[in-house]
Amino acid sequence: MTRTFLSAKIHRATVTAVEQDYEGSITVDRALCRDAGLLEFEQVDIYDITNGERFTTYVIYGESGQIQINGAAAHLARIGDKIIIAAYVELTPEEVAQHRTNIVLVDERNRPTSIRTKTVTGPG
Repeated sequence: MTRTFLSAKIHRATVTAVEQDYEGSITVDRALCRDAGLLEFEQVDIYDITNGERFTTYVIYGESGQIQINGAAAHLARIGDKIIIAAYVELTPEEVAQHRTNIVLVDERNRPTSIRTKTVTGPG
């Protein structure tokens, strides 16, 4: 049996561009990916805080400060929207105790304001 846990999150990123005529994906500042532990072509869920839309795509590396929604998903977000970028991992019970989640909070220019690593704790 496996359980699904958050592995990485970039919180309150600001969409800097949308490009419908693109092969698809989300373009994310390479340094933010490094801080969060996201790899290029890794699957991520996008939660648009501004309009409530949710979709799944994959990461491609971008320039400093860049958060660009591409392809069909570009219909679901606008420049200036605040989003959460989240990746998940499947873990066995034995892996849970060693798991660490990377959380990157950013400012309005997509610069990190806080980088945290969290561990899984029980409800007790």
